[in-house]
Amino acid sequence: MPLRAGDVIVTDRNAELVFVANKDAFLVRENTRVELGGPVGAIILTGFRVVTGAVLSVFERGRPKRVVTGTATVGIRGTGLYVESEPERSYICTCYGVSDIEAIADPSYRETVETTHHDEPRYVYASGEAMIAKATMQNHGDAELELLESLVGREVPFDPEAYK
Repeated sequence: MPLRAGDVIVTDRNAELVFVANKDAFLVRENTRVELGGPVGAIILTGFRVVTGAVLSVFERGRPKRVVTGTATVGIRGTGLYVESEPERSYICTCYGVSDIEAIADPSYRETVETTHHDEPRYVYASGEAMIAKATMQNHGDAELELLESLVGREVPFDPEAYK
């Protein structure tokens, strides 16, 4: 079925959804709620909001997007991105590419992250003295990124064999 801007995706326990929207591809994990962004009904998304749960996504270069969680806003362009959204903390891994991460509670906490292979994951907190903190890579992998990129006719921008 076609998915368009304005649609809401909800997965239950033990369910995942893989979908393509234009030149972007997504893997929505179990127990996730995602609201697709853009003009209602449009096939080209401007981004999405992860209300709860986790999403792995790959995005076409040259079309900036915005991903929102409960604690962060992430501006992306031609990026592989994994996010997990919880009420007090978000996990954000810029798998490759560039992202601009900003804490919703205090926009003065912002970072631009540029990576080639899961180099700079971050936690973004709802409150506290250090609202953006370094994290380690977790809960997603290169094979999933390869799958998503293949669905839109691309390859990952790193050598998968070098990381096995």
